[in-house]
Amino acid sequence: MESLRLAARKSGRSEIRIKDVVIGGSAVVLIGGPCAVESAEQMQRAAQTVRQAGGRILRGGVYKPRTSPYSFQGLGVEGLRYLADAAAAEELLTVTEVLDEESLRSVSGQVDIIQIGARNMQNYQLLKLAGRLDTPVILKRGLAATVEEWLLAAEYILAGGNARVILCERGIRTFEPSTRNTLDLSAVAVAQELCHLPVIVDPSHAAGRRELVPALAKAAVAGGADGLLIEMHPNPAEAKSDGAQSLTPEEFLRLAGEVETLARAVGRSVQPVARVRT
Repeated sequence: MESLRLAARKSGRSEIRIKDVVIGGSAVVLIGGPCAVESAEQMQRAAQTVRQAGGRILRGGVYKPRTSPYSFQGLGVEGLRYLADAAAAEELLTVTEVLDEESLRSVSGQVDIIQIGARNMQNYQLLKLAGRLDTPVILKRGLAATVEEWLLAAEYILAGGNARVILCERGIRTFEPSTRNTLDLSAVAVAQELCHLPVIVDPSHAAGRRELVPALAKAAVAGGADGLLIEMHPNPAEAKSDGAQSLTPEEFLRLAGEVETLARAVGRSVQPVARVRT
């Protein structure tokens, strides 16, 4: 693909190092947490579960792009504090989504990774701004984006000077109504063939239903994904966003153990499941 001047794979694949976590290396990185940050207690419980599961990164949305203007839009700066405090207590890294220049400015320097979501994959001004940072960026594939469009969106960030880009396949919109989106695992292989950037998978947004998440997560690891971005909520029934696709803590822990076994079977590893704190 001639238009990929910086993302094109010429030899090996890149590793993104964030403190002591490496994305794109031999280990499959587990990222977990709720779709939206709701309270300090919620984030504390989520962080404890992620840590216990061997996860390395705590996710939580503080600015939420919602289809309906009447849905919960996030806690903003207050939620950012809950996310950071919970992660620090469990020695986890943090990731949260940005929507525009204002939210990018708000989280810059406050989180370890920023996420640009599917709705903003082709928000070129936001991509350019992210390119000026040194903060790693998770770039999700758009709802109906081709792999080429996805990689060219990443090229915007790389061209701005930020080489720390992580691609995330999260399902695309198709004619199939039985899932929220259709997880395109072929896109993981194609992206890894065409570019050197790490590729992770979000099975939660693809499934839309928590009972399907484990199967999609394990398929992603078998298919070569460098990490998993999974929604988990201490009490999904009370979640203000995406409760139906959020795993319970118990389900998250069970899946982490299965992923560890599967990763070893395909010649990779994950962080060993930590002992429960007493």
